[in-house]
Amino acid sequence: MSRLDEPDLTRKQRREQARNERRALEEQQSSQGDQRKRLVQLGGAAVVVAIIIAIIVVAAGSGGSKKTAAPKSAAANAAVSEVVKLLQGIPQNASTLGNPSAPVTLQYFGDLECPICKEFTLGALPGVIEKDVKTGKLKIEYRSMQTATREQGTFRTQQIAALAAGKQSKMWDYIELFYHEQGEEGSGYVTESYLQGLAEQVPGLKLSDWSSARNEPSFNDQITSDAQAANQNGFTGTPSFMIGKTGGAMHPFKGSLTDSSPFDEEVAKLTKS
Repeated sequence: MSRLDEPDLTRKQRREQARNERRALEEQQSSQGDQRKRLVQLGGAAVVVAIIIAIIVVAAGSGGSKKTAAPKSAAANAAVSEVVKLLQGIPQNASTLGNPSAPVTLQYFGDLECPICKEFTLGALPGVIEKDVKTGKLKIEYRSMQTATREQGTFRTQQIAALAAGKQSKMWDYIELFYHEQGEEGSGYVTESYLQGLAEQVPGLKLSDWSSARNEPSFNDQITSDAQAANQNGFTGTPSFMIGKTGGAMHPFKGSLTDSSPFDEEVAKLTKS
């Protein structure tokens, strides 16, 4: 190659090099554009996935929570029918269920928001009522003890709502409906609307009289007295029980949440002794 050709070759090489560099730059820019596009698409997909996960979590949380039954709904009507059937024909006096002259007394310490109390109410209690209360051998006194309810004010309000129903001999109707329609513990379901709704479901309860009775200061005194009795007996959870001959000494009793037999046997033993 002559010296005269070298500048041309150099220029050609430079042009080729420039074309190659330009092509490489265009390819790089195109690749970056595709990458940005993919990132945008992935980002959008991630957002969609996050939204779907959030919906699933919320749905799962909603499905797992216990919703209270609205008055006059099918669920509420079913609960009312069950409670009416269970308590039908049994005398009630304030917080006591059963014949006042029954030879044996069972004191039931409970918190209306306690899920274990609900287990007892739906488990062993119906058998105890059928076999021992309806036959006149046993009367049950409901006593208040705060365990599951978080706020002291809420606890007193809900327990007083039940005690106020007792002024019309309907406390056990109210208690039973509360347990049957109990909501998720700690969810804050016990509102004024909820308490009013329960009262509306109690057959024969005069709402105006019930509302007035809730202001009686004696109910606060009764709740305090129940708490002192629970403390004196060393109770730390609900439900807790005391049993004994009516008018005589009472002793702590473990019983069972799901089986009425231990209660039946203890009542039989106390009746014979």
